Amino acid sequence: MKVTLDDIRNRESRHLLQTYKRQPVAFVRGRGARLYDVDGREYLDFVSGIGVASLGHAHPGLTAAIADQAATLLHTSNLYYHRYQAEAAVRLAQLSGLPRTFFCNSGAEAVEACLKFARRYWYTQGATERTGFVALEGAFAGRTLGALSVTHSEQYRAPFGPLVGPVTFIDPLKPETLAAALTDRTAAIIAEPILGEGGIRPMSPQFAAAINDACARTGTLYIADEVQTGLGRTGYPFYGQALGLRPDLMSVGKALGGGVPIGAALVSERVAQAVSPGDHGSTHGGNLLGTRAAAFVLDQLMGGLIDHVRTVGIHFERRLRALALRHPSIVEVRGIGLMRGLELSMDATTVVDTARDRGLLVNRTDEKVVRLLPPLNIEATDIDRAVDMLDGVFAALRSEVQV
Repeated sequence: MKVTLDDIRNRESRHLLQTYKRQPVAFVRGRGARLYDVDGREYLDFVSGIGVASLGHAHPGLTAAIADQAATLLHTSNLYYHRYQAEAAVRLAQLSGLPRTFFCNSGAEAVEACLKFARRYWYTQGATERTGFVALEGAFAGRTLGALSVTHSEQYRAPFGPLVGPVTFIDPLKPETLAAALTDRTAAIIAEPILGEGGIRPMSPQFAAAINDACARTGTLYIADEVQTGLGRTGYPFYGQALGLRPDLMSVGKALGGGVPIGAALVSERVAQAVSPGDHGSTHGGNLLGTRAAAFVLDQLMGGLIDHVRTVGIHFERRLRALALRHPSIVEVRGIGLMRGLELSMDATTVVDTARDRGLLVNRTDEKVVRLLPPLNIEATDIDRAVDMLDGVFAALRSEVQV
């Protein structure tokens, strides 16, 4: 018996906690940059699970690694050794320059770990009053209590207070405000090199320099939130590297497992020396399936995929800028590599819905921004197809307004 979209929606409405506003489509399979719904309709996927499906869908090599591991051994706990945590950690150290890794299950958990490790560092130094954080206006770090505490939107924060604090939010367009925000009670600055949920807004070189200067002057730690920007998404292993940022800790997730849930906190040696056994842990964190998938994804990144992102990212930008010249409703094109945003003069919901109806998946962030996060192995021909489809979407919406 075929399961329909209505069947799924009706069951969910009765039994799932209603925390998500889903779009009216249910997917059953994928291949590369394409997804197929319950009715067999094909979609070009420029969301990639919000940056998670880094190698696209049903990648043969990743599929084989996952299947082999599932048939061999899934989980033993962190009471014992296995080979894949170290294999993935070595690759992360090579890409990031941060020598230590703590594995968890998501980006939000990675942020939680970084916040804890920052506080632990100062506790070990005897500066027990250094518990506060400085974060950015427009930042999104996750929905667990610690990550939510350094997320700026009051819409997300208000129902769940009091949150972890103290946290001071500053405007990333005003680097001169950073020094004043730091006190002798500040443990760390946490900042995304590109605000993801905040509208695909890259950090300025001036603000990056202000972070480096402030940390060097005061000893404050810097947590780079690279959950969305990291692991090749921008054509760099981590986008902070392009800005010259020098993090003490880094949160990663999303793309790391290519679809298998896994996150990681990357830690400098000086912070790592302040952490003791029992300070943090995770039952599922670093399990064999997740770390084997991560090791495979990292091998792909180090084997040429990052260079591919840089190449097709330049092509993507050219096509999007040409698109903006044809459609006045596109106010600005932002981003780098395969992390792109189109800021519109209107709410982006209609564009998202119209594109989906035409077989293209994009999503909306910061109300007026169309976010584009295709798989990292996307080819130029699919970029061209997606931009052509967006061209048709904007043209159709413009015609409707004129009518």
